Parts: sequence; structure tokens; C-alpha cells
Amino acid sequence: MLKIWGRNDGSNVIKVMWCLGELGIEFERIDWGGPFGGNDEPEYRRKNPNGRLPTLEEEDGFTLWESGAVVRYLCAKHSMGNLCPEDPRERASADKWMDWSSLNLANFNPVYLDYYFRLSEAERSDAVMAAAVKNATPLFDILDAHLADNAYIGGNRLTMADFPAGSITDRWIQWTPNRPSHPNVEAYYERLLARPAYQEHVIKANAPRTRQVQER
Repeated sequence: MLKIWGRNDGSNVIKVMWCLGELGIEFERIDWGGPFGGNDEPEYRRKNPNGRLPTLEEEDGFTLWESGAVVRYLCAKHSMGNLCPEDPRERASADKWMDWSSLNLANFNPVYLDYYFRLSEAERSDAVMAAAVKNATPLFDILDAHLADNAYIGGNRLTMADFPAGSITDRWIQWTPNRPSHPNVEAYYERLLARPAYQEHVIKANAPRTRQVQER
């Protein structure tokens, strides 16, 4: 059976788990990293020399790391012509948005994790948080403009383009103080909320932390 090494609330694990949920294939997820440790174990480093999460492992021993590569592989193998667009230009566009989301859109996430969960009250900086929101806002402006004419990032249906941006959008919507308005992103988020796999692998994974944020 396909295995995914990584704790369920890791931001890069979440996008892979959501992808698997949409594909509807069987898999085993192994709690790894964070409080579970194991990143530096030699056996794991042989699977993933970076010691990061997630890592895909198939029954024949094939392993793959980097969440974007994992998502692309799964979609191409199990959903060519649907989650993985068959047309080269459509697929290139999906690749473009996947890379853009991972390299740019998600940059606020480490700051939020530090502010809400990793730093003590005395160590938190409202100015650092405000700067993260300010820096991320123009990127969500870009996404909002794109979604004005598209129900999903790849067009009129869910594709692999959505997994990086869609998974991090939950944290942006739920964790951003004084969040600026992005009506099209918010409508997109509502569409994602209607998807059972999104509820199972994104909302549930973030829920404990979301409650902590809302209780502050």
C-alpha cells in the first residue's frame, strides 16, 4: 500500500493528503516529524536525504519527496486528464500556479506558526505579524483577480493547481488578524469547503490550531 510519511498537520503534508482524498485511493499515513520525531533517522534519510516532510513510498520501494512533485506524480498516475490536465498548455498553467503558490503565497505561514504557536507571549511581535500580512496581501490580490473569472485556479474544475494554494488559503482566511477583503478568494474558499476531501484533510488538520488562534 502507498505510504505517506508525515504528521497530518504539516502544511506540505496537508496538500498531499487532500490530493489523495480527492483521488480516493488507499494509503497509509505514518506520523512523522514534529512531536513524533524521526526526521534524522538514517533509514528515513535514505528515503528523503533532506529529512523533510512529506515522503511518498510505494510498495516496490519507490520514494518521492517535495510535496509539489508528489502531487504532480499522484495526479499524473491516477487522474490524467482530470486533476492532471492532459493538454500541455493547461498542464503548464497548473504547474505555474503550483510553483507560484508554494514559492510565494505560502510565505506568511512560517510567521503565523511562530506567532501563534512557537513563540512565548513575550517573544511575539505584532509588527512582524503585520508585516507578514502586508507582504502576503498583494499576492492574494493576484489570486483574487485570477479567481474573478475562474471557479478554480485551473479553470472551471478542481485540478492539481489548487492543492498548494487551496490548502494554505484556509490558514490565511482563519488566522489572519484584520484580514483584508478578497471576495473572489473567499468565494473560492467556500467552494473548497463543500468538498469532503478538503474538510477531511485540510479543515480537520488545521482545526486544533484554528481554535487556539480564535481563543487568543
